[in-house]
Amino acid sequence: MAKQKMAIVCNGETGANIMPTLIFGSSALALDYEVHIFFCPAGAKWTVKDELEKLGQPKGLPNPIKLFNDILELGGQMTLCELALENKGIDPKDLRDERIKITKAPPYLMDVEGAAQTYVF
Repeated sequence: MAKQKMAIVCNGETGANIMPTLIFGSSALALDYEVHIFFCPAGAKWTVKDELEKLGQPKGLPNPIKLFNDILELGGQMTLCELALENKGIDPKDLRDERIKITKAPPYLMDVEGAAQTYVF
């Protein structure tokens, strides 16, 4: 039986956007979901080197850098919206990790077709 999919969209640049994205993503992987996270241009900064470090360690919450790394290590798919490259002036070489996929929304939507759960933060 195929794993259930979870689609998570990060559409903001505050801790209130990235922390639930990472917590839900890592939790879903622990429950054996297939996790697909999409970073819209508004949330794109979280895919860039050193941005999570600026967030620091939110009081009472898990370490965001560890969560981000764990998601990738456990097979979670992270996708940056291609529109963010020009819109936010992001160079692909500045991404936190080479496993972050860059694509437009339609391929992401095809990847998450039939998702059991969808969240937007």
